[in-house]
Amino acid sequence: MSVYKKTGAVFNKAVVFGLLLAGSSSAAAEQSVSEAAGTFYHQFFVSGGPIVWFILLPMSVVTVYLAVDLLVTIRRSRLLPPGLSSDMANHAMRHGVNALFARFAGQKDLISSSVLRSIDQGRQPGGSVESVRQYAAESLQERGLQLIRKAQWCQIIGSVAPMVGLFGTVFGMIRAFNLLGQGSEGPRYEMLADAISIALVTTFWGLLVGIPALFFYGMFQTRIEAFISEAAIETDALLGRIFESSAASPKQSHTHPADDPMPAREAGR
Repeated sequence: MSVYKKTGAVFNKAVVFGLLLAGSSSAAAEQSVSEAAGTFYHQFFVSGGPIVWFILLPMSVVTVYLAVDLLVTIRRSRLLPPGLSSDMANHAMRHGVNALFARFAGQKDLISSSVLRSIDQGRQPGGSVESVRQYAAESLQERGLQLIRKAQWCQIIGSVAPMVGLFGTVFGMIRAFNLLGQGSEGPRYEMLADAISIALVTTFWGLLVGIPALFFYGMFQTRIEAFISEAAIETDALLGRIFESSAASPKQSHTHPADDPMPAREAGR
């Protein structure tokens, strides 16, 4: 029994010692993490100076906002919904061209907005099928330019942010060289390090903001151009189906003046 008691006592002491060691190690780890976090915050935020605080950090926030907003706006499901062309063609065939305005007005996609706008402009005197298609192409081009203008803010930030970082670099190096030229005793090392840190941190933030901003601009510009090209093809095919259905149905041919020129041109031939 004495052997079991001694073994149990030793085991209990070992457990207590292990718990104390683990507690001390965890406390030391937490202290090192907090010190590292404080050092990281000081090195990459505090030491950058007002150029980082008031210019580059707000630009990074604006870049993130623009990226999220463009990701939500420039989506295939939003700009080119699947099956929309068939729905519009079937609706025009069943209820007439004018019924498209009540059914698809106010939608944010590329096809319905360009088709409805071109049909509405084609109601003017002298309108023809070619003019309606031209109006649709111009509407798509205008919508694409609006989206690209919105994405160009990323390009502006991507171009300006590295220049601001370069400005901070020049400012910090000027301070460093001014400190080096102070007297024969030389500058204090902490002051020299502070000036050099401004130069490096501002460059770091300028590149950190500029590179993603330019990447987002290139990505969104490519997507916009691809969506506009696809929308132009679908819109032209959809207008052809709408005009064919209107010309084939005598009851619906009078619902829109842009549908009349097609039979007139065929008769003239």
